[in-house]
Amino acid sequence: MTDQNQEHKEKMQATKAAVDARVAQAREKRGTLIVLTGNGKGKSSSGFGTVLRSVGYGLKTGVAQFVKGKWPCGERDLLQKLGVPFHVMGTGFTWETQNRELDIAAAETVWAGCKQFLQDPEIHLVLLDELTYMLSYGYLDQDEVIAALQNRPEEQTVIVTGRDCPQAVIDIADTVSEIQAVKHAFEAGIKARRGVDW
Repeated sequence: MTDQNQEHKEKMQATKAAVDARVAQAREKRGTLIVLTGNGKGKSSSGFGTVLRSVGYGLKTGVAQFVKGKWPCGERDLLQKLGVPFHVMGTGFTWETQNRELDIAAAETVWAGCKQFLQDPEIHLVLLDELTYMLSYGYLDQDEVIAALQNRPEEQTVIVTGRDCPQAVIDIADTVSEIQAVKHAFEAGIKARRGVDW
């Protein structure tokens, strides 16, 4: 074995020992609250990737989509065929509706479905896509949402996506990832593409 290979082997052995020790320390078994926030692209995509992973293991999953219209959604179309229940706000972007009362009523209807998900111990994973907007816009009561997240079944994991996540949600989360924009094709005038951006 060359000196370089020996150095690499020793480094990887030390890394493995450190990782194994961390894995051995993780003994608590429960669901987690995951927040995917920031101004970068990929928050919903990441959330849906985890939903697909869960479904792939045959685990019961539920999805709520806030700030989504009635337009086609590849993730929803596929997952509904696989039996995943959805609650969809259906009004579209707030700058399109321009009707706060309509948006609040639609958000409250979807939230009623979310509360059912968050009380069902059979549901392994819940995705609350774009929930952060409903809180920052004041469409849903933040204290009620936090209480529902905190009082969900112990084994249930919840993913919350959207920009500008309120600090109160970040404070109770187990994992928080902030996705930052470095470049975005739209800024260069490139149209969003079906199957990639929507």
